[in-house]
Amino acid sequence: MDFYSYMDLNPALLAEIRNAVDAGRVLWKKHALERMMERGISRMQVRQAIAQGILIECYPDDYPLPSVLLATRQPAPLHVVVAYDAETLQSHIITAYRPDLAHFEADLMTRRLR
Repeated sequence: MDFYSYMDLNPALLAEIRNAVDAGRVLWKKHALERMMERGISRMQVRQAIAQGILIECYPDDYPLPSVLLATRQPAPLHVVVAYDAETLQSHIITAYRPDLAHFEADLMTRRLR
């Protein structure tokens, strides 16, 4: 299974991700920074999405670290993919983007089936 709904996810994982970001244990991947710049998304917006967002998908088989998709609607819809390294207690920001109706349902949280 590549992902599952947030109803089935462990809330402790989200707490660990948030704790790492709050403590400054966060690595901003080059890809994430490039895409954020292209999309007009700031580090502050990503931090807010992590602090206030909902865990909507989990990718336990991602390499080199499992990752999750967080989503927020306020002040504007934003999705952030974050990996968490339990050994180093660091969060890795993989990418951030504005969800669209081509890929998500009207709630901008539910992925459209292909």
